[in-house]
Amino acid sequence: MTTNPRQSCRDRKYGRSDAARRTLVLVMSKRGLIGATVACAAVAIAMPAWTQRVGVDPPVPIVVDSGPIAAFSVRAPDQRRFGMVEYLGGLELKSSYSHFGGFSAIRVAPDGERFVSLTDKGRWLTGRIVYERGRPVSIAEAVMAPMLGPDGRTLAARGWYDTESLAERDGWLYVGIERVNRIVRFDFARQGVLARAEVVPTPPSISHLPNNKGLEALTFTPRNSKLAGALMAFSERGLDPNGNLKAFLIGGATPGEFSVKRRDDFDISDSATLPSGDVLLLERRFSWLTGLAMRLRRIALSDIARGALADGTDLIFADLRYQIDNMEGLSVHMASNGDTVLTLISDDNFSFLQRTVLLQFKLIVD
Repeated sequence: MTTNPRQSCRDRKYGRSDAARRTLVLVMSKRGLIGATVACAAVAIAMPAWTQRVGVDPPVPIVVDSGPIAAFSVRAPDQRRFGMVEYLGGLELKSSYSHFGGFSAIRVAPDGERFVSLTDKGRWLTGRIVYERGRPVSIAEAVMAPMLGPDGRTLAARGWYDTESLAERDGWLYVGIERVNRIVRFDFARQGVLARAEVVPTPPSISHLPNNKGLEALTFTPRNSKLAGALMAFSERGLDPNGNLKAFLIGGATPGEFSVKRRDDFDISDSATLPSGDVLLLERRFSWLTGLAMRLRRIALSDIARGALADGTDLIFADLRYQIDNMEGLSVHMASNGDTVLTLISDDNFSFLQRTVLLQFKLIVD
């Protein structure tokens, strides 16, 4: 192994031993971005000197209790197909750790097991989904840690705590912060949960979004598409003059704004890109008259362009007749058999009246 002097200096600064550094590099090189999460956290937990010096809580391994959600429909437990998706299984998640909850985004690794999630209070959750016969049954190797700002303090200490969205590109995790309508990124492949945020330049109009209905969803377009790898940012309920939802193309071939048709009083809560390049939107609605509902909408990549009004096709609608809660996070991965798997997670708002649920569906191709 060739020694990198700059890396060695960084290791001494953070209090890592040579053995810990070798372990970190070896595991990260084998497992990639998401697998590096647990490796970095393990090293940090073993040697928390740096985090203690700057007054930051070190990463903490936690126990997550998982209860199975065998059926998605409360009234028809044998039903498996719902619209254009098939229910694979789900879990109700609980933990005694005080910071557990409020999950607003998730990204599952290509292996379908390793994942990174974040809370709207500025904390990471990493772990592994355990399966039996293709159904999720538990969460293993769970670790939580505060998200760090550019200066090493926590994002929450800067008032940047309303972290709502998550996208990945080349080992970097991009995070949208709603209250301040900023985007930051973390060198997660190299530093895991100890990575510090770097501010991503954004169009000035993003800063004018409502501070509680602003940046809510991030996802990248394919590099080989007409949008040339642009980062798409969607507002929760930032409206254009026609009452539609504002969205942005950042970078790529044709940066600018476009809109998503707002229908049936739904707001956007997350997004993900399908292998085809089409975009999935996870949407949410709540009112005291109709209750809580979620919807998945598919927008063709060809319909997205600067100045366009995109709409798309509904894949599934679900309300409280189904096993949902405040669904906020969405991820897409390809299973080993070629199926496109959708993973959703809910934000319980740290309320005893709500639940943290993780649901998985298979996209049906007719």
